Amino acid sequence: MATWKGKTRGGLTGYRIFVAVLRYSGLPTAYFLLRFVAFYFFLTNPRSFATTFRFYRTRLGFGRLKSIAFIYRNYYVFGQVLLDRIAVMAGFHSKLNYTFEGEEYLRKMVTDGTGGLLISAHAGNFEMAGYMLERLKTNVSVIMFDAEHERIKDYLDSFAGKNYRIIVIRDDNSHIHEINNAFREKHIVCIHGDRFLPGSKTMQASFLGRDAFFPTGPFYLAMKFNVPVSFVFAMKENRNSYHFYASPPRFFRQEGLQEKRDIKILSIIREYTGELEKIIRKYPAQWFNYYEFWQKDER
Repeated sequence: MATWKGKTRGGLTGYRIFVAVLRYSGLPTAYFLLRFVAFYFFLTNPRSFATTFRFYRTRLGFGRLKSIAFIYRNYYVFGQVLLDRIAVMAGFHSKLNYTFEGEEYLRKMVTDGTGGLLISAHAGNFEMAGYMLERLKTNVSVIMFDAEHERIKDYLDSFAGKNYRIIVIRDDNSHIHEINNAFREKHIVCIHGDRFLPGSKTMQASFLGRDAFFPTGPFYLAMKFNVPVSFVFAMKENRNSYHFYASPPRFFRQEGLQEKRDIKILSIIREYTGELEKIIRKYPAQWFNYYEFWQKDER
């Protein structure tokens, strides 16, 4: 089973340094420094190197040299994504441009007064959603699983706009109250559907040619709160632009019996993985799960 531990590398000091670089020198300088940081991680992280190599080699069918080249490219784009997020949250995003595909679906959630659930993945840069969705003129709540980053969250929150709220998944389950309130207040609620912590309920679904485990929680929310659900992704197109994708919203009504609920959840997961697979094939450098997402081959 996937072995993500709920932690992502990086610390508050690094965020402060790059905020300072962004403030005084801008994104081009930060991107230049990032090339060396990405190369450092390329050389010094054998575990993530191995899992990422397997992703490109076995899941996408790349050749050996192409797979190795894409590992560095992946690290570099991941760093750009983090820098862009910091730049946006700190107010340095004037040179970033956005293209919206399916925005009308989300606007309907707002005009109909239903709120909605947006399910994304650790691909592209969906942490920027609150800012990319400011144009909707509604409240946005983003559920994040990186609970160990409370200090980073608080630091970035100091830059955040009043219509953007981060809900961090916590061990004491206090986040459940915040999630309930967000749906009750008809917010647009955003969550990732591709990671889970040990002990979470999961289901298997085929993804990129092999079964992988997915958490049931995000997809259970789709039924529990009976709100329109859209699968969304914010992908980096080039140095200065992002492309936002949103699928047509659907309602997934909760069935009575547990067996029927599980069948419904699995059907939602399969729809989600189908959309995610299209995105990953189109943007292969923007898959950011650096652990054994699939079971290792028995051989």
